[in-house]
Amino acid sequence: MSSTANGKNGTWRNWGGNVSARPAREVTPASVDELAAAVRRAAEDGLKVKAVGAGHSFTSIAATDGVLIRPQLLTGIRSIDRENMTVTVEAGTPLKRLNVALAREGLSLTNMGDIMEQTVSGATSTGTHGTGRDSGSIAAQIKGLELVTADGSVLTCSEKENPEVFAAARIGLGALGLVTAITFAVEPVFLLTAREEPMPLDRVLADYEELWAENEHFEFYWFPHTDSTNTKRNNRSAGPEKPVPQLKSWIEDELLSNGAFQVANWVGRAAPATIPAIAQISSKALSARTYTDIPYKVFTSPRRVRFVEMEYAVPRAAVVETLRELKAMVDRSGLRVSFPVEVRTAPADDITLSTASGRDSAYIAVHMFRGTPYQRYFTSAERIFTAHEGRPHWGKIHTRDAEYFSRVYPRFDEFTALRDRLDPDRRFQNDYLRRVLGA
Repeated sequence: MSSTANGKNGTWRNWGGNVSARPAREVTPASVDELAAAVRRAAEDGLKVKAVGAGHSFTSIAATDGVLIRPQLLTGIRSIDRENMTVTVEAGTPLKRLNVALAREGLSLTNMGDIMEQTVSGATSTGTHGTGRDSGSIAAQIKGLELVTADGSVLTCSEKENPEVFAAARIGLGALGLVTAITFAVEPVFLLTAREEPMPLDRVLADYEELWAENEHFEFYWFPHTDSTNTKRNNRSAGPEKPVPQLKSWIEDELLSNGAFQVANWVGRAAPATIPAIAQISSKALSARTYTDIPYKVFTSPRRVRFVEMEYAVPRAAVVETLRELKAMVDRSGLRVSFPVEVRTAPADDITLSTASGRDSAYIAVHMFRGTPYQRYFTSAERIFTAHEGRPHWGKIHTRDAEYFSRVYPRFDEFTALRDRLDPDRRFQNDYLRRVLGA
């Protein structure tokens, strides 16, 4: 285990660049025992403890002025159980590494988010999700957890062992303990056929229920200042495998979606009046395409243009109305928005503080280019989302507090009671958790 007391250059920053912290020390444990010892030592020194993965959260959920745990040595697959079709993986493992390793074993997760740079513990603890008619978030695929609690003990949980902890800790916000290993359900690797094509926004909204019902995974991006969307439908396929040709992939996914989009955002940031015209061009830059590949190569894509993001889950039945209100707000506001709005879905799940807990949900994500003022746009969008009892993604910008969450999460008190039991002295507390969960 390495332990570093921070000096002049000991500032931690997240990926989006909007959150920073100066921990008293950083610890990189090489085992669960070392992590438990770091928690006990922090208690002796009167310091709070937080763990941070890849820093892809836009909230200060991982920020601390106490002990910052970096789990990059806690990586790799512990075991594969082919009889029960599960894999147990160390908490600091990047999703990309897990996906590649599973594919080598002929296995796959059922669903994924749209990037895979996060660690498995960071992604699940904040409720990272993709889109799915029947398959939920990454956390919804968890079958077991191991975590170090506030007294330095190691606790395991599943549907049968400590089930009340399992119900909450799959999306635990870092408030119940530090996750050290996760057991995921897996299945034999399969193929997905992706059909991507532009579609007018009015048509998407008019046919939304049909598009959702007819596809295992449906999502779309609406370009503000236009009436255009880019849709993506992913469905299981018998094959054959037919990936995007390498040159075509580079042109569309790197040159256009990242390189040219980066330049467009630089121009838009310097001259906001150009953004509507740029949006018209951007919305027409990508043509329709169809390809078939293994899941993680279809679900995920490179995202190299840095941004800040707000995302809310609203009841799926309210998504069309919410989007119409969002578009009307942008159209009348004079705002200049250079990033598309992303819309995805998830079925109801049984995780205590999942954004899809107890209700079928649609996710609406708004973004702004890094370094561009975002507060007015996000404030106006949040007002619309909360009017529909929206639940913000735990790792993305929002202004909600414990009083609000106690209204939109029926099991909120169940979570806070469990936190009182597992962390009565608030060893894992920080300003963000104090706001969203209460003192």
